[in-house]
Amino acid sequence: MPYEMIAIVMFGSMMLMLFTGQRVFGAIGFVGALAGVLLWGTGGVDIPFSSAMKLMKWYPLLTLPMFIFMGYVLSESRIADDLYRMFHVWMGPVRGGLAIGTIGLMVLISAMNGLSVAGMAIGATIALPELLRRGYDKIMVTGVIQAGSSLGILVPPSVVLVLYAMIARQPVGQLWLAGVLPGLMMATLFIIYIYVRCRLQPSLGPVLPVEERDVSWAEKLRLLRAGLLPLMIFAVMMVPFVKGWTSLVESSAVGATTALLAATLKGRMTRRVFEVSVRQTLAISCMFMWIILAALAFGAIFDGLGAVKAIEDLFTERLGLSPWMILILMQLSFIVMGTFLDDTAMLVIVAPLYVPLVEALGFDLIWYGVLYTITTQIAYMTPPFGYNLFLMRAMAPPQIGLRDIYRSILPFVLVMTLALSLVMLFPQIALWLPGYIYGH
Repeated sequence: MPYEMIAIVMFGSMMLMLFTGQRVFGAIGFVGALAGVLLWGTGGVDIPFSSAMKLMKWYPLLTLPMFIFMGYVLSESRIADDLYRMFHVWMGPVRGGLAIGTIGLMVLISAMNGLSVAGMAIGATIALPELLRRGYDKIMVTGVIQAGSSLGILVPPSVVLVLYAMIARQPVGQLWLAGVLPGLMMATLFIIYIYVRCRLQPSLGPVLPVEERDVSWAEKLRLLRAGLLPLMIFAVMMVPFVKGWTSLVESSAVGATTALLAATLKGRMTRRVFEVSVRQTLAISCMFMWIILAALAFGAIFDGLGAVKAIEDLFTERLGLSPWMILILMQLSFIVMGTFLDDTAMLVIVAPLYVPLVEALGFDLIWYGVLYTITTQIAYMTPPFGYNLFLMRAMAPPQIGLRDIYRSILPFVLVMTLALSLVMLFPQIALWLPGYIYGH
């Protein structure tokens, strides 16, 4: 059997197992290990085993549990409540101000946690009821929560970018820095859209009543200090890393320790908060470890077949496609897969194929990591089966139906597509900051 056919059988078998409801790491790892044994005999098990050992020796892997723990300490200690109260008071006089403040809240939550699910949970439980109670349009604010929560996988410390770095063997620090400007640009585009929309249709986002805005400057400044706490933690963690005083792993330990200290000083580090944070950190870290191990094992077998070279020849020589056409097709495939898979599953399924292909086509892998992340954000929210759509339905109040959720997200998907196009056309939006920092 030709190697190209073996690669197609492997990929098809993996997709078939995923459709049967098997766990992602089980399906990918099983197909990879079985293919290794069938192709090279008992010696084939050394290929995935060697990849697993490389992962275990990868020092930056220690950042993963540190940042997950930091995020859960900050979210479980209700610091997000203080953040929303700050935006409530400061942005209330502006039309659509609470919706704009919610985007700001999501950016800070992203800098605290690095997972979109955390932003979705906090936005749906804290921000959404308040927005609805104050007369905001339910369709618009539902889209605000979903769009804002998607920033969690782009703004550092993004756990998804850590996963991409492990699989693509790229520096985590450069990937995080590459996500900063695109993430802030996307948040700014969301804010511009909300502001313009509420100016044109004031009923969608009314200003707060005067009595609710009548807060003393002392209280406003107190709330501002509380809201700046996550930014201070982020600065304490990232500035030494950017300056070269600490390594990435050391910075992650500083961030986790600072978050723990901040929650303790505020009197919110209870036994329950600590236990939940540790348990969730262990669960999510183990989940990511299994997924990465399976992806590396599958990728080693796939690469050993020469499948990447065969597919590159198919696209460039037989079909005559240009590198940019191939790149666009790859991004479209992410959107299709996003209708039934989450971001980590999409990455580990196609990374063995796409990452070497992107490098062979002459594109920057740091830049492509940002493109992948933005595309998965769009895929998350693309009807009819976007991952975030059903997550939002599970968390939303009864008066918000699935049809409302579908309608709410379309304008934000267009805004995100605009952001993706800008990063594709102007790669320096993603590459300038890591180039500047690492160049100095």
